[in-house]
Amino acid sequence: MKLPFIEIIASVTPDPNLLMWKFPDADQEIKNGAALIVRESQSAILLHEGQVADTFTAGKYNLKTENIPILTRLKGWKYGFESPFKADVYFFNTHQFVNLKWGTPAPVLMRDPGFGQVRIRSFGTYNIRIADVAKFFKEYAGTYPRLTIAELELQLRDFIAPKFAEVLAKADIAVLDAAGNISELNQKIQPVIQLYFTDLGLEATQFTITSVTLPEEVLKHYDQVTGMNMVTDMNKYAQFSVASAMDKENSAMGEAARNAVAMGMIINQTNPAVPQPAEDIPSRLKKLKDLFEAQLITEAEYSAKKEELLNLL
Repeated sequence: MKLPFIEIIASVTPDPNLLMWKFPDADQEIKNGAALIVRESQSAILLHEGQVADTFTAGKYNLKTENIPILTRLKGWKYGFESPFKADVYFFNTHQFVNLKWGTPAPVLMRDPGFGQVRIRSFGTYNIRIADVAKFFKEYAGTYPRLTIAELELQLRDFIAPKFAEVLAKADIAVLDAAGNISELNQKIQPVIQLYFTDLGLEATQFTITSVTLPEEVLKHYDQVTGMNMVTDMNKYAQFSVASAMDKENSAMGEAARNAVAMGMIINQTNPAVPQPAEDIPSRLKKLKDLFEAQLITEAEYSAKKEELLNLL
């Protein structure tokens, strides 16, 4: 028994997470003049023999073969232009899909003027929508009868990571700037990333970097620089370093640190303005050497304090 021709083509979005789905036609033909209803935040395309015949935004349309550009150019249309025709109809959700996740599964290599080549990780979110349904269908979605945002998001993660690395390389951004000024980095990267989304018929309405993770060695260096910038009294800094070393169990520096504190912080007490008993000088020199060998004071500090003690003999 021959099925009746399709007279109304409409589809309420079956799932808000769907990007695209095929209208179920049970292999029926479309009646010439049938109504196509496309709702707000939807688009539709007609596909004839694998070729996009026309695209439709929100509204109601009468599907007549003479109104469809591709069909009017077909030669030998066996029914003529007043008879039913066969075409596949695909619907698309064109609303924004928000808070999608992206990240660099492997560290991204970038050049830095201070550290040379550095590997960083980065993570963030983005919002997208389909801006050009025909391009999106041709460039990406045409092999799917049904496509969800979860499937696209998974594919885009692998797409975004290398593009993000390319953008960082071209932008010539220092690694510490990348970690410390994410807002500015967002402004630089979003328009460049958008170029790649445009190629797929997508629009990135928002692209955000939420974190940039630096390598451990860079973080250590940065912490040291920050710490030194905070030091205003080197003698107090030395005392703090010795006290910190004492708290480390099983530390090779612990014994030397405890000795230094017990003797009244030799670094501070070797002030030439204060007379020192001569018999204490050799002991203090030994303690000073212990501090130097434990790497609690620099060679310059060791030499200076040693000279001060020797002058007291």
